[in-house]
Amino acid sequence: MIITQTERDVKIKQTSKNLQNEASVQTKGCKMKAYIIRQMSIVIILLSSCSLTLQAAIKDAESATHGDNAASYQIVDTYEFDGFKLIQINLPVLSHYSYFLVSDNKVLVVDPGRDIDFYINLIKEQSLSVAGVFLTHSHADFVAGHMEMVKAFNCPIYQSAKSNAKYKIEPIADGTTIQVGQAKVQFLDTPGHVVDGTSAIVFSPGKTQPELILTGDYLFVGGVGRPDLVTGTTSSALAGMLFDTWKDKISKLPDSVKVFPAHGAGSLCGANLKDSPSSTIGEERTSNPYLLHTIRAEFITTVLSDLQEPPQYFGYNAAMNRNGPELVDWQKPIESVNASEALTDSAKFYVADIRDAKDFASGHIPGSINIGVRGRFEAWTGIMVPWGSNLILCGDGNDFKEAVHRLHRVGYTAKTISYNVWQQANLPQLKNNPIAPQQLYKQMASENSPVVVDVRLPNEWMGLRIGTVLNLPLNHLSDLSAKLDKTQPVVTVCNSAYRSSMAIGVLERKGFANVTSMAGGSEAWVQAGLPVYGAETKNISTSAAKKVIPLPERISADELKRMIMDTPGTFDLVDIRPAEHFKDYSLPGSTNVEIAELIGNQAYLTGAGPLIIVDRDGSLAMAAAGILSQKTQRPVKALYGGLEKYWQDNGMDLGSTPKTPQQTAPSKPMPSSPTEQKPQTPKKKSAGC
Repeated sequence: MIITQTERDVKIKQTSKNLQNEASVQTKGCKMKAYIIRQMSIVIILLSSCSLTLQAAIKDAESATHGDNAASYQIVDTYEFDGFKLIQINLPVLSHYSYFLVSDNKVLVVDPGRDIDFYINLIKEQSLSVAGVFLTHSHADFVAGHMEMVKAFNCPIYQSAKSNAKYKIEPIADGTTIQVGQAKVQFLDTPGHVVDGTSAIVFSPGKTQPELILTGDYLFVGGVGRPDLVTGTTSSALAGMLFDTWKDKISKLPDSVKVFPAHGAGSLCGANLKDSPSSTIGEERTSNPYLLHTIRAEFITTVLSDLQEPPQYFGYNAAMNRNGPELVDWQKPIESVNASEALTDSAKFYVADIRDAKDFASGHIPGSINIGVRGRFEAWTGIMVPWGSNLILCGDGNDFKEAVHRLHRVGYTAKTISYNVWQQANLPQLKNNPIAPQQLYKQMASENSPVVVDVRLPNEWMGLRIGTVLNLPLNHLSDLSAKLDKTQPVVTVCNSAYRSSMAIGVLERKGFANVTSMAGGSEAWVQAGLPVYGAETKNISTSAAKKVIPLPERISADELKRMIMDTPGTFDLVDIRPAEHFKDYSLPGSTNVEIAELIGNQAYLTGAGPLIIVDRDGSLAMAAAGILSQKTQRPVKALYGGLEKYWQDNGMDLGSTPKTPQQTAPSKPMPSSPTEQKPQTPKKKSAGC
């Protein structure tokens, strides 16, 4: 967008006049007011000439998998370098990145998934010749497609000589190089996540400095690979290898080298992963919370602290990948079973109902567990269904082909039964009536309150919860349910009702007769303007340098809502409206700050997490964010459309404002001179919803 000098002058005058009316109410002193007005005008003009990329919303890692497209491979981007290009491919439901390294119509396929049709089609479309497959390690969270690629293209598999692979490989060691067209690929031993972890640095022709590094599960954007997945090697020993590999090898690379990992946010192979699909060595050096630790013992302690239990299927997938997964007959007809009451015997069958939570509640097979196909179906099946179970999928016949196909990605096979067939056979059914947040809120305040069980992870529960509720994580609910009285009514809760619907089946299998789920999860609770607790745990400030963002970002109402629910404590939320407006209504965990204090206090310029600014309609917040973004490397964001749009998107209007959620103690005002802090243990990011 091009703005003429005349247009710019008009906009400055108009903007200054409009902002002066509102800013004068909130600022102290004429000099400060004049400064703010001048700076805001400049920022508004800058923003108006920027592309719409500033409006892009960052989706929550889990919520992004609740759609039809999330189960399919997608090209993230194509990165052009001198002499070669890198195509990054994402499978959102597994947060899995695979890659095509392409040069002179030759391609090295990196960490492919088991179902390779997408890769085959891309190879045909671009008329490529497959030079080989590179496996960074024996993956645990999915079954790799290396054997499928060999069948399709008769290509070599480049893999560490330490991998103990039971199939034919081209063994590689530290320093091994191969040529892919004009691109030189040099392999590096990068143990830590696993012993045989291997990365690859790629050089343009004639260059002595690498352009990029493919890190596998060793290094993620904002995280490192978890070191607790390998049997026979202690986690602390592997964590030490993580540190040594970084200190002695990877940290020696130039800051400009681009980092491309095998997983993104939401992956179960690491913690604290960011949403960004790529990074640089320099960015990770200065912002990765693990790599900020320069003392080996502190690094090991941080990496090992609060590691969640790995899913039980991980060990089996890793073994399959080492042994060479059996080839799949992808065209094999889906096998169904007859309707029989024997399917309700949970000792013989594991019935997974793949419909959505609403359909499951309206009627389901006794003993079945609701694992909706519109979500992280593969991962949750691997978490909930014991390996080797006689797995039966129940649901709508239209989803069976997709579900069976996706289960092959994590090594599961299944038979099917249509729920309509079950109904027509007049066999037993169980039903649940989901309870609305407003209704549950009233019941929780009465003498006849049900037992409310939050099935999220403990760190999620501590971050934000709906009241005095019991935390029994879903992956241990079957055992922990012994604490509950089976005769009492139980309501299960999570963020979106995906996990809480699973919990219904778990409790029913344990003999609970009166159990239901809160409709819409805590997301619906927040939308209803009901009180939340625990948001006071939000100070994670650190003096570590962050990526420079010269202009502010806009955050959507939906994204902010999810951050409030899913990642409390990882950002600072400030409301710059007048105090009397703040008292009328505000967002959970927000702090009321005068705009003069916000802009004039240097302490707001530091912090590890984003600074998010909200106001009435978004205009003043965006301008203030623009001023701050010119002065700090800290990510600064403004709520797009302000609180007006936030409540409108949630089905409310400011003419009838919601009840003010019960405010937990807000953060104390930031000190005028922030004290230096050691890097803190990063918060773990939930894989659930």
